[in-house]
Amino acid sequence: MSTTAPCSLQLVAMQSLLSNQSLAISALEDLPRLSFPEFFMEAYAQGHTEVVKAMVKCWPFPCLPLGDLTRPPDLGTMKAVLDGLEMLLATKERPSHWQLQVVELRKVYPNIWTRGYHSMARISHPGLLNARPTGSGRSQSSGEQPLWIFMDLTIDRFQNEWQDYLVQWARKRKQRVQLCSRKLQILTGSASTIQKALLLLRLDSIQELGLSKFSRGGTVKTLAPYLGYMKNLQLLSLSRMSASCYTCSPKDSCKFAAHLGQLHHLQELHLHDVLFSSENMPAILRSLKPLKTFSLSSCLLTEDNLRFLSLCSCTSQLKHLRLRSLLMLHFSPEPLQALLENGTHTLETLALEDCDITDSELSALLPTLSRCSLLGFFSFYGNRLSVASLHNLLNHTARLSHLTRGIYPAPLESYSVLDWWHRHIHADSWRFAQVRTGLSQMFREMGPNHKVQICTRFDHRTDRGQFYSLAPDGSWVLTQEALPVLSPLPL
Repeated sequence: MSTTAPCSLQLVAMQSLLSNQSLAISALEDLPRLSFPEFFMEAYAQGHTEVVKAMVKCWPFPCLPLGDLTRPPDLGTMKAVLDGLEMLLATKERPSHWQLQVVELRKVYPNIWTRGYHSMARISHPGLLNARPTGSGRSQSSGEQPLWIFMDLTIDRFQNEWQDYLVQWARKRKQRVQLCSRKLQILTGSASTIQKALLLLRLDSIQELGLSKFSRGGTVKTLAPYLGYMKNLQLLSLSRMSASCYTCSPKDSCKFAAHLGQLHHLQELHLHDVLFSSENMPAILRSLKPLKTFSLSSCLLTEDNLRFLSLCSCTSQLKHLRLRSLLMLHFSPEPLQALLENGTHTLETLALEDCDITDSELSALLPTLSRCSLLGFFSFYGNRLSVASLHNLLNHTARLSHLTRGIYPAPLESYSVLDWWHRHIHADSWRFAQVRTGLSQMFREMGPNHKVQICTRFDHRTDRGQFYSLAPDGSWVLTQEALPVLSPLPL
């Protein structure tokens, strides 16, 4: 008999037993361990909350991977799960076959519920941290085994109903329950709401932190002391931060920077629509260790900021770099050239998108770009190049042996003078047809392992773009695609 799904007779028997919840609960004591996953799935799917509650209490495996069920729990089911956990925590002397230690609410074990009980029994959870919490001020009575709950938490004004209920439940039992969040999104500027959540969480469980929609400097000031306790943080994303967030005193900026400097495992930093003052950007970034990924988009960038970035240790060993939607029209090319120079032996992904880079600036960058020997992906759409400069750029990138995909702008000759400033609309069809004719031979010479695309339209609000590529038969293919993202790091 296959262990991938219950046979029809098993299913009929389970459904019959579940039709009487009291009988089903009393039968759990004699239910073979082999049948627990299938029986739980059926009770969960049919909404038999009392059975779910009883099964959680006597779950015979170390981990209950709720996040990998076919649908997320609704509020009623989550209450049943938490009631079962409450009964488990209240039991002083547990039978040896009650094994539950971890409730996993993320999707981390694909198809685990249909692979049989052996797979369920073999789940290991290396994410379990030291029993002693760090930084949250929580304590745990000696001799008590904690219960771990893993989830990706979003702190917002509009909380998910069952998530809000779970957080409130865990807060009342924080002496016994360890709430962990690998990915934490904070989408509210309420300092008190943020502080309550951070006091509850295992801060050393957070590996990815996203902060967005902050409008008051006090919020950043409140958050700063907790950053230093996020010892395992690998990715930090700041977006949609207004200028008033950074009106704190130089002393407070130094404190914020000092806490960032304690993040020894930080590998990725993403800054989008963040308004830095000329003093705060250096103060905050200079404390960081060398990063693997750095992304800066839709920020007001000065030439001095860019020069600082080229000298900052955090950008000295980058594998992935994105500069997007930055007004660099009148910048000297030297700071950007110096920034790329840092990555000639490390960069694998380079995206310089919608930065108003012109022919003369590109000409200064090409010698450095040609030495980026590990580059596998290059995106340059939205810049102000002539056909001649585009040909020159293609000649240089064609010699990069690791490059497998390049995205280039439609050259200025593809637009009327007025259309260029509205290039988020389509290029002129007749003009661009003439340009494509001149590019066809060069595209064919790039080889089959190098995917070359011309981006004629892009919208960063929807992250979609319009791309032309040359088919093997010599025809041009138009596609609508998602704009590329930076290569993710394995976390």
